[in-house]
Amino acid sequence: MTIQRQTIVHEGPGGLFESMAVFDDATTGTVPGVLLFPNVMGTKEADFVYAEEVAALGYAVLVADIFGQGNRTTRADEDFGRYMNVVNNDRALLRDRVNAAHDVLKGRDEVDAARTAALGFCFGGKCVLDLARSGADIAGGVSFHGVYDAPSFPNAVIRAKLLICHGWDDPIAPPEATVALATELTEAGCDWQIHAYGQTGHAFTDKSVHMPDKGMAYSPHADHRSFRAMKDFLSDLFD
Repeated sequence: MTIQRQTIVHEGPGGLFESMAVFDDATTGTVPGVLLFPNVMGTKEADFVYAEEVAALGYAVLVADIFGQGNRTTRADEDFGRYMNVVNNDRALLRDRVNAAHDVLKGRDEVDAARTAALGFCFGGKCVLDLARSGADIAGGVSFHGVYDAPSFPNAVIRAKLLICHGWDDPIAPPEATVALATELTEAGCDWQIHAYGQTGHAFTDKSVHMPDKGMAYSPHADHRSFRAMKDFLSDLFD
């Protein structure tokens, strides 16, 4: 088994985008495809490493660029959320971009286009939810320490099963936001589950984050548990 990375420049709503395909080049035939939506800073090395772990489970992964080619930030930037804010303020544009990324995934030679899923971190969790809310034909989606607010326009019929991996002490998604999401998904008739981790805040999968005073810190226990939950969830979808 050799996990490969391949940079893909593709057109999408608003211009060119630069995503990363991660797959096992020893695979014969097609395998289920998984979209990986990054956090507020866009695609980066940490996402590619996580994608390699997912690909090693037997999937073909596309680390999806949602902000546009060259639009990346770091935590050192004064306004590291500026590209995210563009699509946060235009949820129809976000909907169109996540669906365009899904089309790119389904068009890959190694991907079984009839068997796809999505996962995402923080803002990427919102991408997963908005992809599901758009009625996309993903089998399922996983949100890690995501953002739960619904768009202002009505959802399509949600076809995806959803797993929400949530830090109970997350200041970005407090209990009332989490309950509101559960209510939304229940009213939509969605097959959903929430795994809430106690003594855990935002960004619990991100090894670079340690701001416990702000409710944001890496948690090795929640990271391990959520990865195992994601692994089991994908296996239930596709095995």
